[in-house]
Amino acid sequence: MTATFRIDGHEVFATTGGMPFDARKPVVVFLHGAGFDRTVWRLQTRWFANHGRSVLAVDLPGHGRSGGAPLTSIAAMADWTLRLLDAAEVRRAALVGHSMGGLVALDAAGRYPDRVSALGLCGIAAEMPVHPEMLESAKAGTAKVRELMTFWGLGRAHQVGGMVTPGLWLTRESLAVLDKAASAVIHADLSACNVYKDAPARAAAVKCPTAFVCGDGDQMTPAAKCRPLADAIPGSRMTVLQACGHFMMVERPDETLEALKAVA
Repeated sequence: MTATFRIDGHEVFATTGGMPFDARKPVVVFLHGAGFDRTVWRLQTRWFANHGRSVLAVDLPGHGRSGGAPLTSIAAMADWTLRLLDAAEVRRAALVGHSMGGLVALDAAGRYPDRVSALGLCGIAAEMPVHPEMLESAKAGTAKVRELMTFWGLGRAHQVGGMVTPGLWLTRESLAVLDKAASAVIHADLSACNVYKDAPARAAAVKCPTAFVCGDGDQMTPAAKCRPLADAIPGSRMTVLQACGHFMMVERPDETLEALKAVA
């Protein structure tokens, strides 16, 4: 099932985990990473939607089926997320984000603690610099950035098979999703991650229950680079998944879900 909202004059699209959205229930908002869309969360949203929560797995502006231009900073995306809650008539929600979406969730929780009830942060680090080749390719509109995002993003085991879902090849799926994103969207996303330096300060201001999910083979946001953020949030939980790269929600969907259940 789906839900649509009007934000900043543009239609915003979200899926709801197969159940009708009901703002009276505890709400969980899922935020995707750079260049991707809501579909990365399809294996977690259904569980939450069928266990007492209302779910919004949203396409950020310019991504997937949402209109508008891509936002150019993590702070702007966090502010937009609060406008999404307003449009959905939701006072407080748990935010679950991956990579760029994780930074957005963290920024929102640090600056608007009264609006965020819990955090699930997958594949983030205190700083997330982007390789110059990726930025150059995205700006030029070549395919190299999509190939590098996939090669560095997926854990080695999942580049050659090993997926729990029979017949699913994550390399091809990742490229297919990224191929739908305009190069300008990918460049805006990667540039926003590259320059964002506020994660430690935002983590220090977080007051809600927080779960970090990392992959032991993540080349983009290694677990060691995530640890300072986890240490800055009292009582946070950090789970490091084995044989897992940067795309833990599809590489290790069941284990990622179990880690998120602790807070969301």
